[in-house]
Amino acid sequence: MVGPFGLRPQGTMARRALPLAKTLVVHGHDVAMVLPPWGCPADSGQEWVEDGVWICNIVLPRSIPLLEEIIITWRLVRRALQAQPDVFHCFKPKAYSGLTAAVVWHLAKLRLTKVRVVLDSDDWEGWGGWNELGPYSAIQKAFFAWQEKWGMTHCHALTVASKTLEKRALALGVDRGVLHYVPNGADPESQVPSMSKGNKVRDEWQLGEDPVMLLYTRFFEFEPRRVVEILSHVWAEAPSARLLVVGRGLFAEEGHFLALAEEAGFASRLTYVGWRQTEELPGYFAASDVAICPFDDTLLNRARCPAKVADLMAAGLAIVAHDVGQVGEYLEHGVSGYLVPPNGVQAFACDVIRLLRDEKLRAKLGMEARRRITREFGWPRLASVVERAYTGEDRLDAGETM
Repeated sequence: MVGPFGLRPQGTMARRALPLAKTLVVHGHDVAMVLPPWGCPADSGQEWVEDGVWICNIVLPRSIPLLEEIIITWRLVRRALQAQPDVFHCFKPKAYSGLTAAVVWHLAKLRLTKVRVVLDSDDWEGWGGWNELGPYSAIQKAFFAWQEKWGMTHCHALTVASKTLEKRALALGVDRGVLHYVPNGADPESQVPSMSKGNKVRDEWQLGEDPVMLLYTRFFEFEPRRVVEILSHVWAEAPSARLLVVGRGLFAEEGHFLALAEEAGFASRLTYVGWRQTEELPGYFAASDVAICPFDDTLLNRARCPAKVADLMAAGLAIVAHDVGQVGEYLEHGVSGYLVPPNGVQAFACDVIRLLRDEKLRAKLGMEARRRITREFGWPRLASVVERAYTGEDRLDAGETM
C-alpha cells in the first residue's frame, strides 16, 4: 500500500488504509505500507510493525521545488518494489501516490514488473471537490484534476469509497468489472462506550447532568450560519441542552462558527474542545446523548465517505444527519438514525429535540446503528471485496482476461 502522505495528521491512511491492512493480515496476507510523511517530518525514515503491518516512512529529501517531488516519488516506487509485491494498492489518485501508481503502471505495461496496480479513491479531488478547498495554485489544480481522471482509468482495479465516486468512475469509462465499492469501515471494539470515560469528560468540561449534543467535525462540511440556525430552534425547545464541539477546521473555520454562536448568544451553551486524539474519542462519544451531522449538498460531500459517521454509529450514538451522499448508505432513517433533506433546518432541529426528550428512543437508534455498522460495514466484510480487486476475480468472472 502506498499513500500520498503519512499516518498523521491526515486521516486517509490511518482511518482507511491501516484498518484494511490489519484485516488483510488476519486473512493471511503480507502487507506493507510505504508513506511520504511530509505532514509529520518526525516520522521521516521511521519504520515499525503494527499488528502485523510493516509501516515504512521514506526519508524525506530537502525541500527543492520540483526536484523534491521527483525524489519522493522515486523513493516510494523503489521502496515499494523492493518488497516484491503482487499487488500495488495506491490510496488517492493525486499527488505522490498518483505519481507512484503511474510509474508502476507504465513499468507493468513495459513488462518490467508483474505487479497488479490497484487504485483507491475516497474523495473527489478535482473540480467541484478538494480543488475548491485546497490552497493550490492554478497549475496544481489543473494537474490534480487531470491526474485523478487519468489514474482512475489506468489501473487494473479501482476501489471507491462511495456510490457517487462509483457513478463518476463509470461516467469516465471505467469498466464495471474492475470497479469495487469499498466504503469506510468501522471497528466497534475501538469505540466501545465507557461510562467512566464519559463521566470523566463531563467532569473535565463541566457539562454536568445536562443533555449533550455532539458536533464532531472538520467544519468544511457545512455552512456555519445554517447550523447555528438549527441550534437556535433546538435551544428554543430544549434550553438546558449543551453542545460539545470536537474537531478543528482545515483552515481555522472553527473561528467563524464560534463567532456566529457567540453573536447569537449561545456561547455559554457551547463547549469547544478542539482536535482530540483517536484514543480520546470514545470518552467524548460516551459523554454525549445525540450526535448531529450536518452536511451541505455539494459534490465534495456527496463523494466523500465520512468515517466520522461510521465512528459515531460504532459508538452506539443516536444520530441526526443530512441525507447527503454516503450518509444515506450508512444510516436507515428511523431505524438506525434520522436522515433529513439537505436543506432541512426545522426538520433537523425537530429530530434533535425528539431525541433529547426520549432516552429510550436514543438507546434504540444507537443500538441499531452499532449493529448495522458492524454487520454491513465491518472491515472483515470489506476486506473480502478488496481481495477480489487484488485477484481480479470479478473481471475474470465477466469473461475477460488480464
